[in-house]
Amino acid sequence: MASERHLYADAVAVDTLCGAGPRRYHRALELKPASNSQKMSSPEAINPQIVPQPRRVLIVLMGSIGDVVRALPLLGRIRNAWPDAHIAWAVEPKSKAVLEHHRWLDEIIVYDRTHAPWTFLPFLRRVRNGQFDLVIDLQRHLKSGFTSRISGARDRYGFDAANTKEFNHRFSNHRIAPQPNMRLKLVQYQAFGDALGIAQSPIEFGLAATDDERARALEMLRDAPRPLLAVILGSSWPSRIYFPESTAAVLRRLAQADGDSPALFPVLLGGPDETRLASDVMRRLDDVPALNLAGRTSLRDLIAIFPECAVAFGPDSGPMHIAAAVGCPVVSLWGATAAERSAPWGFAELAISGAIPCHPCYLRKCPIGRECMRRISPEEVGVTVRRALAMPRAGAIR
Repeated sequence: MASERHLYADAVAVDTLCGAGPRRYHRALELKPASNSQKMSSPEAINPQIVPQPRRVLIVLMGSIGDVVRALPLLGRIRNAWPDAHIAWAVEPKSKAVLEHHRWLDEIIVYDRTHAPWTFLPFLRRVRNGQFDLVIDLQRHLKSGFTSRISGARDRYGFDAANTKEFNHRFSNHRIAPQPNMRLKLVQYQAFGDALGIAQSPIEFGLAATDDERARALEMLRDAPRPLLAVILGSSWPSRIYFPESTAAVLRRLAQADGDSPALFPVLLGGPDETRLASDVMRRLDDVPALNLAGRTSLRDLIAIFPECAVAFGPDSGPMHIAAAVGCPVVSLWGATAAERSAPWGFAELAISGAIPCHPCYLRKCPIGRECMRRISPEEVGVTVRRALAMPRAGAIR
């Protein structure tokens, strides 16, 4: 990795002579959201395995919020194929809220690794006692593979060896076809449905707030003039975060009407770790009014807030995927990671990447000061948000 970092730095030194700017990612045909009549095209598959209809199904995907959101269409496809099956999901606490109250899911099995290793054995015992006859391992790591194996399930589906880490593939007895590394994760997850031989379904996420959550969101937004601009501040990787001065510049531009395009009222969204970033943005807004909700909302709140917003923008993050899943147009900003693999479903044409030779580096911490994110100009973001605002909005992708 150290040698790779030197290569990235050398590439930047050469690129400063070229003056590369931001670029957009366009792959509309592959990324267009499904209508009621539009189905996912089948990825390449080898020897699809058609299993007997299972009674009890376990999905193992414990990790990031964005990954869990992108796996929801597979959950819906499984529920459509086997409406009477008991479906459980093994997940960690940080992503649990995405699955709470979900109408397609019967059970959530939580592994709290913050207290590991003491919590791992009780978690495995609960999995074993679940008497699952089908396990679908979407995680690719040793932990998820071991969870799949300890379940005792008759059929255990996982990724091909080419797409796994830590010998994960050795724990499954059925493997899907190798997946191109830069294929959208949502499409990779759909390959499990193909391997299971179940019918394709429209791409739907099924995310919905409860009545109480909607009431709480409306109360938080009560005094905010419409239309609202959701400003997604944070990301789990520091390398993906947009700069506060750039964010503030975008908000100042969008606070003014532009022809027929109205002024937008910004709502800053982030967790407890983003409160300082939010304060930095607020200080740079001059006299532009904004609502700072950073540190005041939960993931469940976001599921209710995004449908109230006309448009959103921000870096690669879990909330970005939640916004897209509930039908809020989202302008996504890309540096360390790639839109080709992770663009929010239905809004790939609104993705902007900082053009630099080391993009995408997939480094959590950038050794060159997030130059890729700096190359995404506030002007470009503002123009793209205006374009998103003019797009027809069909409502939540549910």
